[in-house]
Amino acid sequence: MVPKVTNKKPSECTNITDVRNEIDNIDNVIISLLSERFEYVKEVVKYKEKTAASIDAADRKKAVLEKRRQWAEERGLNPDVIEDMYKNLIQYFISEETKIMNL
Repeated sequence: MVPKVTNKKPSECTNITDVRNEIDNIDNVIISLLSERFEYVKEVVKYKEKTAASIDAADRKKAVLEKRRQWAEERGLNPDVIEDMYKNLIQYFISEETKIMNL
């Protein structure tokens, strides 16, 4: 269940400012959640071998992308767009893990 982050439902918005404010509320929560996700990424390096293959975790990456595609489809979103977003996110996190591990 997704927590409520907006003040109005889309149909309750009466002008473009209302809509934009609600989008901003959602984006703020998304960015907060990405920041929280990054804290877990930094934590996971404690449990990985200090190798490039361990950081890349190809099997895990593949599983994550497949699951995100599934979730996107279940919610009526374009799975290709969501996959591209996660590919970028994962690549960024991999580069950060590499820095943390000094590889």
